[in-house]
This record gives sequence, C-alpha cells and structure tokens, in this order.
Amino acid sequence: MDRHVAAVEDISNAVRVFHKLQQPFRVFHGSSHSTRPRHGLKQNVVDISMLSSVLAVDVERRVCTVEPNVPMDRLVEATLPYGLVPPVVMEFPGITAGGGFAGTSAESSSYKHGFFNDTVNSIEMVLGDGTLVHASPNDNPDLFHGAAGALGTLGITTLIELRLVEAREFVKVTYHRYRSASESMAGVRSAIGREDVDYVDGILFSQDHGVVVTGTLTNTKAKSHPVRTFSHAGDPWYYLHVEEITKNLDAQLTVDEYVPLAEYLFRYDRGGFWVGRQGYTYFKVIPFNWFFRWLLDDYSHTRTLYHALHASRISTQFIVQDLALPYDTAEKFVQWVDREVGVWPLWLCPLKEYPLPSFHPVTAKTNSTSDGNKSHVGEAFEPEMSQPMINIGVWGWGPHCRQEFVKKNQALEKELSRLGGRKWLYAHAYYEEDDFWNIYGFSWYQALRKRYRAALLPTVYDKVTVQTEGKNQGAGTGASSWLATWPLGGLYGMLLAAMSGDIALHRRAKWRHDRGT
Repeated sequence: MDRHVAAVEDISNAVRVFHKLQQPFRVFHGSSHSTRPRHGLKQNVVDISMLSSVLAVDVERRVCTVEPNVPMDRLVEATLPYGLVPPVVMEFPGITAGGGFAGTSAESSSYKHGFFNDTVNSIEMVLGDGTLVHASPNDNPDLFHGAAGALGTLGITTLIELRLVEAREFVKVTYHRYRSASESMAGVRSAIGREDVDYVDGILFSQDHGVVVTGTLTNTKAKSHPVRTFSHAGDPWYYLHVEEITKNLDAQLTVDEYVPLAEYLFRYDRGGFWVGRQGYTYFKVIPFNWFFRWLLDDYSHTRTLYHALHASRISTQFIVQDLALPYDTAEKFVQWVDREVGVWPLWLCPLKEYPLPSFHPVTAKTNSTSDGNKSHVGEAFEPEMSQPMINIGVWGWGPHCRQEFVKKNQALEKELSRLGGRKWLYAHAYYEEDDFWNIYGFSWYQALRKRYRAALLPTVYDKVTVQTEGKNQGAGTGASSWLATWPLGGLYGMLLAAMSGDIALHRRAKWRHDRGT
C-alpha cells in the first residue's frame, strides 16, 4: 500500500502543476480497448500506468481492492483461489477495472448485476486540481455516479473497491435456437426472468438463425458431458462453435455444455467475438480454416488484436459499434443494419435499468430529457430509471470510401436516436456537438466539471468525436497515411503486436483450464 500511496502522490503533484499553469492535460493508462482514434497531446500527459496491482482480497467482506489498470484476467486469477469472482467480468481479458468503471462495460451477467460500475463500492480519485478524494454512494455521491461512464473526464481514478460473489467450478451453458430476430429477442426477455440463470446473451447469425445462450453456475457436471474449453489453440472460436452446434437444431430445442468458469468468462477472447475474422478478409490470401486459426492463434487473442488494430489504423475502416435499444424497437434496428450495413453476426446482451442522467447507453421510459438540463450537483434527487434495453453489437467492415464510411456511421447514429437508443462511447462517434449534448445532457455534466475542478481535462465529447472533413483533420482519418496501403498497415500492426509482449501474457495465463484435469 505504501507504493500505491507514493504513486498517487506523484500523480497528484503532476496534476497540481498543470492546474497551476492552467494547461490542459491527458492521462496515459498504458493500454486501451477503445476503438476510437487516439487523440492526444504530445506533452502534458499524466502517466498512471504503474497503478496495475490487486492490493487486497477481503474474503469476509467479499470485496477486493484494485488499482485501475488491473486487467480482468489478473483480477479473476486473484479472486478465484478464494472461491470468489466479480459479478460482472468483461469478456476480454485485457479490459481493465478502471476502464470498466470510467467507460461502459456490460456482459452476460449485466441484466442481473448491472454495468461493471454497479459492482463498485467506492473509488479514490485525483481531481483536476490535484486534490485526492473518495467517492461512493454516501461520499461525494454525485461524483461517484457522474464519473461512471464519463471516460475519465471528471478526474483520475486511482483505486477501486469491488464487490465479489461466490464462484463455482463450471457454468452449465445452454444454447436455445430461434428462427427470427423477434423470437430471439423474446427468448432473451424470457431467459432474464428465470431465477435459475446467472448469465444471458445471444448471437444473431442471420435473420433466421438466432441463438440465446444461458449460463448457470454449478459445481457439478453431468458425466456424459466432456469439459468444453475455448482458450487453447486447438479449441474452436466460440462463435463458430455456437453456430456449428445450432445450425441444424430444431427451433427452440437446446444443447447443454459444461464450461469452466474462467473459460466461460473469456470465451470471446479468441477472435474478439468475430472481429478477428476480418484479419483473414484483410489479408485475402490466408484461408479462414482450422489449420490457419491454429497456426496464427497467438494473433487471435484480443490483446494482440487491439495492438494490431491501433497500430495499423485499420479501425478507421471498421464499423465497430455497440448500441442499446428498447426491446420494442430492437428488431427494427436489426432490419436496418441488415439492409444498410449488411453485417452479421450481431451480438445480443440484455441490460439492467440504470439511473439517469448518465453517459451509459440507456434511455428514459418517456421522451423526456431525463433531467439532463438539471445539475443535481450537491443535492439529493430521485433519479429517473431507464427503460429495459438490449445491447446489439454491430462489428464489421464499413465502406472503403472515407466519405461513405462517415455517412454510414452518421446514418446509424440517426437511426439509433430515431428508435430511442444510445450507443457505447468506446467507439467512433460522429455527432455534431449540439446533437451530442442534446442526447446526453450538458448542464448536469458541466456542473460536475465545475464543482470538481475538471476544466483542464477533455470533455466526453472531445474524447469520443472523430474528426471528419470540414473539421481539423486530426488523428483517426488515416486517409493519407502509408498505413492505409494494403497490406502494409496490417503487416505493421502484426509486427507491433508481436513486439508488445502480449503473446506471452496469454501463454502464461493461469486462468486457462488444464484439459488434462
């Protein structure tokens, strides 16, 4: 803990200097699972990458104390020996606890436990003037609520206390086959109402092939079922496995499997859901078959995929968006995506209601602004709860022409708003500033920034907006970069991914199930 205290004091001192000089600054975390183009100052950077340790696991209280740059795999490896696990674990091993709090992170347990920040008891934060404060539902509650999803624009989170729940050895996974998007949506709603289910998500492979996946924690396994894993080079990519075992399954019939808990939590790591398949599409000459997936397995894990994505600038050619919609308009959105974007599969993940205002991708039950024009700073208020919503993941190639790419993303944003939805802000955003603040609310956020002295930090809008034609051509357009020349960008990305050391992290991972046991 002494090391942590000393590191936080150094961070506070660095922020105080920028505050005294009234110089804007940004924060360097050491890694990113955002697909946004990286804006950044060449100077005025506060480095917090050293805050990467699990400091304590309290078995009696069922909590753990972690620094913000602790990734999900190390968090799970630290808690499982005590028979405990975080209620919400993001599906990519490299996503950090700080990223989960400051961003928006949801997984298949979020319909029950909420977003990742809903499992946080308290945080320690360095404010924009260098002051160190604590925030929780009882201590600076407006900051605690507002900072969740605000992308680090209200201060620098330096410590997090997380709740834990009892772990089990396996997840009994059941695959339910449906014949349409509407049936699949109904299947999700039915599943989240069951008391015997701990996890729910789904995959739409096409308009007539949907799968709803439920998971139940258990310490027992049917003897007739082998242990199923997804982390080894010879294992199938999870989504391909789901497609294969359900493609000939009669409608609404089910298939059961038993997956070790950590293998389930990180089941989408290899292939990054199905985005990793686009690497084969990009290089064109490499067949997408079992042999090459085995041969190139080191490059299929999300840590290396993200390194390659950022280094190559290929993210500027991808539509990688997570959208949340009310259930009654979700099917219309799927039809729009099929017609206008043509991307399949699509991910489904049900979400728990959340108090507004917030930057989380939830909307009010009515057409009101969710008190977005009220500050709520320093005052008690009864927040409006969002309506039940479902996350739809849309991940695939966009138009090659830059102008068409921007137009398609803007059209997606407009259709989402028309259908009462919101998007995750980890991804490319193309809103005009007035439109953005009309959606997310300006007054409540600006009041928080003023009260907690955050004026020198970028705003959420500053962080998420992609520069387009007619604006300053900043990082992210990639239009004139040599990296845009095929296949130089992809090869360069693979080279930097290999040099990053991330390959060794997966090979040494302790959470992977030993298939010999």
